[in-house]
Amino acid sequence: MSARPLPVSTPAEQGVEASGIHAFLDAVESAPDIEPHSLMILRHGHVVASGWWAPYAPERLQLLYSLSKSFTSTAAGFAAAEGLLRLDDPVISYFPEFEADITDPRSRAMLVRHVASMASGHLAETYDAAFRLDRAEPVRGFLLTPPDRDPGTVFTYNQPATYTLAAIVQRTSGLSLTEYLRPRLLDPLGIGEVAWQQHPAGRDIGFSGLHAATDAIARLGQLYLQDGVWEGRRLLPSSWIAQATGVRVANADGTAEGALSDWQQGYGFQFWKSRHGYRGDGAYGQFCLVLPEHDAVIVTTAATEQMQEVLNLVWRHLLPSFGSAPLPGREDALLGDRLARLALEPVMAPALPPTAGDTWAGAEFVPAGGSCAEQPSLTGATVAAGVDGWSLSLAEGADRLDLRLDGSGWATASDPVPMAVSGGWTAPDTLRVDVIFLETPHRLTVTCTLSDHTFTAQWHTRPLRGGRLRRLGAPREGDAVRRG
Repeated sequence: MSARPLPVSTPAEQGVEASGIHAFLDAVESAPDIEPHSLMILRHGHVVASGWWAPYAPERLQLLYSLSKSFTSTAAGFAAAEGLLRLDDPVISYFPEFEADITDPRSRAMLVRHVASMASGHLAETYDAAFRLDRAEPVRGFLLTPPDRDPGTVFTYNQPATYTLAAIVQRTSGLSLTEYLRPRLLDPLGIGEVAWQQHPAGRDIGFSGLHAATDAIARLGQLYLQDGVWEGRRLLPSSWIAQATGVRVANADGTAEGALSDWQQGYGFQFWKSRHGYRGDGAYGQFCLVLPEHDAVIVTTAATEQMQEVLNLVWRHLLPSFGSAPLPGREDALLGDRLARLALEPVMAPALPPTAGDTWAGAEFVPAGGSCAEQPSLTGATVAAGVDGWSLSLAEGADRLDLRLDGSGWATASDPVPMAVSGGWTAPDTLRVDVIFLETPHRLTVTCTLSDHTFTAQWHTRPLRGGRLRRLGAPREGDAVRRG
């Protein structure tokens, strides 16, 4: 089903200073280590600002990374309300076939609420151990990894904890998370297409891997802001909203620096407490910020390792813009025009070789140094000239990824995955090509040097899910789990 549009208003009508949004845009666009991809701001239930940095677009699915966890929490909330799970049940009670294998008393004492709140008792991430011990059933591998402390006493961000919570929902419902959420959350909120990475087949992994549009994130945040009610209908119990978004386990280190960290304000059920409000978040700047004190939701997608700085800029520029009464709106039109023209800068270089075109045509390149450390699956590159212009073909063993240079900014393609390509000759012997994988936060820069026929490939932010380039998109049939 197609998504019903959210109500739209101007910033001024909802008491938001457009100048504060301008200041935030100025800050993120000028920050050298932040590449913004989208922004949505909701106030009093209305979208007051929304924009996508081309070639990203509103309808495009985005890899949410760990923001997926907040959707898993929501599924657990529905399952709890329907009696499919109970927070104070032992985790092992949902997997009786492992009963004889799981002998550690702390593993046996682990409750559903403990995996929901990242309080399994482990002192370190258990992803590698869980999948090494039992790749076919990571829940068993997780329970075979003894906790270091009593469950419920210590916080550790731990992917298999969320995987286990998701597995319980899917086991008791008989449905994947996506199937389970479709009639309960996605359709009622007007959320259209989503896709979730699975392992094993039929089980959404829960801790990451969800691909959804920015609008879907905004709708989830608005549902929580409205205490589980949507268009006058209660979807989630108010008690679940309170539990999921309150502090279930403390995680502060007691230092002055920690007091300024949005990752040390406490953790709920797959939601983080922030210095202001609470949030779901995913690697590289995928944020759903819910601010009850301002009746606002702020959503960003981005590519950055400076996630705290993104939040700092929100607190510095956007929070002061929320007022208590409508405003004159003198800058609203200017802001709307700016939001409609957002774009990432393409590679600023000629799309034709300055000299020696015959030398470039058909030129082949090998990884510099004998291997490509940033993208080890790349084995070669070839430059070609055709009637439609120049192109760069990247080889991954027998597979090829063809990147067309059309000289018009970002050229988009959908096969084998959605991409946007921009490139050109930065010097007579140097070709640079940037490829953005549009269903992810990731950009790869490939540089070919004619003098020694070598190339390098460098990620701006490295995908947490490994594998070949042609798999950097929303899950497709036959896709297998990678760490995310």
